[in-house]
Formats: sequence, C-alpha cells, structure tokens
Amino acid sequence: MKKNHLLFTLAIALFTFTIAGCKKFLDVVPPNIGTLEYAFRNRDEAEKYLFTCYSTLQQGSGMLSDPWFASGGDLVLPQEYLGSIGYSAPGLQLVKGNVQNKDNPVLNYWDGGNSATASYFDAIRRCNTFLENVDKPFDLTVSEKERWVAEVKFLKAYYHFFLAKLYGPIPIVRNNLPVTAPTEATRSKREPVDSVLAYAVQLLDEATPNLPVQISNLDQELGRITQVIAKSVKAQVLVARASPLFNGNPDYANFKNKDGSPLFSAAVNNSLWAEAAQACKEAIDLAESIGLGLYTFIIPSNVTLSLTDSLKKEMSFRGAVTEEWDKNKELIWALNGIFPHQERMHAKLVANSVNNRGMNTIVSPFGVTDLFYTNNGVPITEDRTWDYANRFDLQSGDAAHQYYLQQNYQTIKNNFNREVRYYASFGFDGGKWAGNAILSNTSSSILSVQGKGVGSRSGAGSKEAGNVFGIWPKKLCHWRTIFPAVGTGITIFNYHLPLIRMADLYLLYAECLNEANGPSQEVYAYLDRIRARTGLKGVVESWANYSNNPGKPLNKNGLRQIIHRERRIELCMEGQAGWDLRRWKEYIEAAATPIQGWSVDQSESNRYYQLITFYVPSISIKDYLWPVSMQEMLVNQNLVQTPYW
Repeated sequence: MKKNHLLFTLAIALFTFTIAGCKKFLDVVPPNIGTLEYAFRNRDEAEKYLFTCYSTLQQGSGMLSDPWFASGGDLVLPQEYLGSIGYSAPGLQLVKGNVQNKDNPVLNYWDGGNSATASYFDAIRRCNTFLENVDKPFDLTVSEKERWVAEVKFLKAYYHFFLAKLYGPIPIVRNNLPVTAPTEATRSKREPVDSVLAYAVQLLDEATPNLPVQISNLDQELGRITQVIAKSVKAQVLVARASPLFNGNPDYANFKNKDGSPLFSAAVNNSLWAEAAQACKEAIDLAESIGLGLYTFIIPSNVTLSLTDSLKKEMSFRGAVTEEWDKNKELIWALNGIFPHQERMHAKLVANSVNNRGMNTIVSPFGVTDLFYTNNGVPITEDRTWDYANRFDLQSGDAAHQYYLQQNYQTIKNNFNREVRYYASFGFDGGKWAGNAILSNTSSSILSVQGKGVGSRSGAGSKEAGNVFGIWPKKLCHWRTIFPAVGTGITIFNYHLPLIRMADLYLLYAECLNEANGPSQEVYAYLDRIRARTGLKGVVESWANYSNNPGKPLNKNGLRQIIHRERRIELCMEGQAGWDLRRWKEYIEAAATPIQGWSVDQSESNRYYQLITFYVPSISIKDYLWPVSMQEMLVNQNLVQTPYW
C-alpha cells in the first residue's frame, strides 16, 4: 500500500483552527485577521490551508456519513441493536422512514451535526478565504498557484453540488462577506436549483484546465483532484440537472422564495440530457486516454495461480471496488481515508471464529438480492427458463455451481443459476466466499458461509455479534481480510471505496443517450461492455432469448428500466442508490419493499428459510429532499423551508 498522504491527515487537525470564532451565518469571513495573515505568509502555510479546504471532504471516507451510501437501502443496521453494541449510524436508519426531522435533521450538512461530518457551508467559506488570500505567499510559484486555485474551485463546486443534492435550492456563496456586513446581508436566500448547478458547472469549467490530467507522484498526491475527476463530477452535475427530480418536477411547482420567485423550473427540458451525455463522453474519452477502463482481477505476485473462469469473473467484479487504488484501472476518484467497516460486514468463515461485539452487524436485506439477474442476464421475474414460483424450495449445491455454492450443502433454488454479480455481492447460507486470504482453483479449498442456527460457524451467536438477516455485504469485504479462529488477530486488508469508477460513467452515458434520443447501438454497447465482464450476453440478445418481455430493450421506456436496474446491480452498496432513486423519482416505490431476512436462529433448513419482516419502510414525498433545521430557519428569516416539511 502507498503511504497515507500526511498532508491530508494534517488537514483534519487544522480543521478546527480555521473555523474558530466564526459567526453562525453562511458567508462571513473569520474575524481573526491576524490568523489569516499567518496562514498565508508563505507557501508552506498556504499549502496547509489548501488541505483544510480538502479536509471536510476527506472526513467522509467512512461512508456512513454519506447520505446516499446510508439511505439507499442496500445496507441496514437494525435499530434495536444500536445501543447494545455502542455503535451509532443514524443514516442507516433513514430507509425506515419517519426518522428524518426538522428539529435535528439526520446528516445535517447545512449546519453540521447529527452524524454529518461538518457544515458544508463552512467548507465553502474556507474555499472562499483561500481564493481571496492565495496571492499573499511570496514564494508560491505561478504553476502551483494555478493548480491550487483550480483544486479549491473544484472543491467549492463539489460542496455546492453536494448540498444541492440534499436540499435542492440553496444559497450560493460566491464570496465571503466582511465581518462588518450588516446582519440582513448575511441572511441569504435560496437560489433556484438550476442556478446552483450552473454555478457548480462554471467553477468546474474554470478549474479543469489547470488541473493535472492524472497524478504523477503516487506516493504523495493520490487523492488530489485531476481533470478526469473534474470532468466526471461535471457529468454528474449535468445528469442531476436533467433528471426528473430537478427537471420540471411538478412536486415542487410551488417551491418559491418569500418574494414569490420560483426555485424549480416549471417545464421539463429534454435537451438537458444531450448536454449531460456530451459531458459524460468527454469524461470517458479523457479517462480512457490515460488508460482507465473496466478492471480485471490482478493476481498478487506471491500467488502462483491461474484462476478458473468462474473465479476470475467474480474477483474482477469485487476488485473493481476493493483493489488498491494505484493498481485499479477502473478507479476515477476515491477519498484518502480507508473504508473502515469490513469487520461489521464480514462473515465468520471458520469454526470458533472471533465473535466480538459489533461484528457482522451491518447486513443486506433480502429484497436487494432480488434485483440481481439470472445467469441469462434478465430479471428473475422475467426469465422464462427460471423457476421463480418454486425458488424457496430446498436444493443442495452441485458440481455446476462449485465455485459459488458449497457442494452437497442444503440451500434453496433461489441461489442457483444467478448472475456472477449476485455471488460476488452477497454472502449467504451455503454460498462460497473467496476470502480469508484463500484463493484457489480447487473449489473445496474455498471457504463457505454456513449460517443456520446460533451454533453454526457463520451464525448469529447473539444480536450484538452476528448477522441477524443471514445476508452479508460480501462485495465490500476484501478477499485478503482474515477473520480467524479465536486467539488470532483479525487482519483487515484496507482499501478506498470508489466515489466514481468507470462503470458508473459508462452507465450514466448510456442513460443520457437513451433519455435524449431513445435506444441506439451506442447505448447497447456501453451497457453490454459492463455485462460482458461477468459473462452476461448483451441486453438485446438476452431479452430476446430468455425474457417474457423480449422487446423491452427496443423502446425508450423499457430500456430506461433496464439501465436503472443495471445501475442498481453494478453499483449496489457503493453509495449510489440513495441518490439515483431520488433523482429518478423512484425512491418511494423502491422503499416500499419490506426489509426482510432469514430466520437465522433456526438450524433446520425448512425453518431457516422462512423470511422474517423486520419492518416495512415508511417513505413519503418529503424524503426526497432534506429539511433545513428549525434553528437555521429562526436565525435566517429569509429562508423558506423545504416543501412537505
């Protein structure tokens, strides 16, 4: 692993230094002018302030504080276990509904609080302070200044975009006001969401030319912003602008400022999809010009092995997320902090495994697994050859599935003849788990999950130290992470969870093309290259040969459904679903699926494979956008509250 970029770590410590003494309002400069003079007295001090601009972003690498990772429904931390394990992740409760509130909003990035890492308006103010003072250091070269200014403009754009995803219309903080500004001047109004997104695009366009195309000094600069990252985020911003949530959404037709000015466009503008498609293609072309593309598994140098086709497909999909970032050709952007939750997701795979409190407690609900296709590349409800009606019948693992299911171990038909991404994403009773640092072409050497009853090696010995749903987020666990028997320490093989990877860009581009002009060979080509990595045929061929709706990919609406599902499968558990479902306006429908898991305390197969409903989410239209806290509404009387709150 490359060393962990000390300047970025230092920035976290400097975070409190820069916000000391600030007013509550959004855009007032820190009053301690002497401190600012010191902060920009030379190049080294200015560089430290640069990294304080990064620091708010970097604090989000734990991902449980990411609203979209937390609220997508791909992962659940059962509420009743929070107190007993001393572990709090309020964001993971948002999917339940009736959790968010305006008195103390969960993941409150407006003010900072309730599991939000910081106020992003404070982060924007620090960016403005940097831009206002970057000319002061006497020993800062022109090229360094240009790059640093570009990085901070990117960060400022990203913070505005992040807030817009949460709140829709927000105040734009173009410049900091002087500390002597009258109180009324500090009480900013929301600006139309289109204006916010346009401002983010403007900043990204200004920043991109002075950013490096890629990082050349891998030891010191991984995590800093590049042209590829900037163009990819621009694509995301324009996709958001074109999507139903923000593009002529009738639900917000009456969302207006107190002066009556509208904050949402009144009519749908389909041409926005073409602009978004162009931005996606520009990002893809630049990324591919420096060698980025879909990842294929890299066998470690100390392993002398030629993988079977089955394992290579699985490990290529898993590695696109967990491979070391300087080796992962698919990774466009990740944060510096490691993904810290593996021990809360990893199955116990050996007898008498370590069983500490809090382990194995973050789970995947059963409904998410139903998104994944059959091995014919179509939904399980559409495949004419797949026995959906009897999928909960018992069946034992066979030779044909030896790399995915334990031979002669009793599971259910639902786990047979599924696509590779299903086996790569989830651990389940009877499922093989290439892990604990064991990688072998001999299927009997690969460990498996055995979860029936509290006495099984993978079972939930207690609610504080076990998976009470019986479905593990295998995708987010590195294969070299080891959960050994008691008496041997756990070995966590760290990785950086991608914020953007190439498959994400390909799928966005396909979506934009279809929304702009309907199905085309280019749309199919980008979908099919992602499917091909794990052995699926193209969408047209798969639906024609196996689906009971063979013409689905041939029309715009049908292909839209396929693209949306492909995103939910390919990017499952990567922090995308919480945002995608909202921008598509499909969040309420998707959240209606009951949160279910297996009867994990039962040791007999016919009793274990009974679904238990833990709760049925209660999501409504108000959950598409976050409320502004009542405290902020009292402080700034020019603000209007988010509709339905």
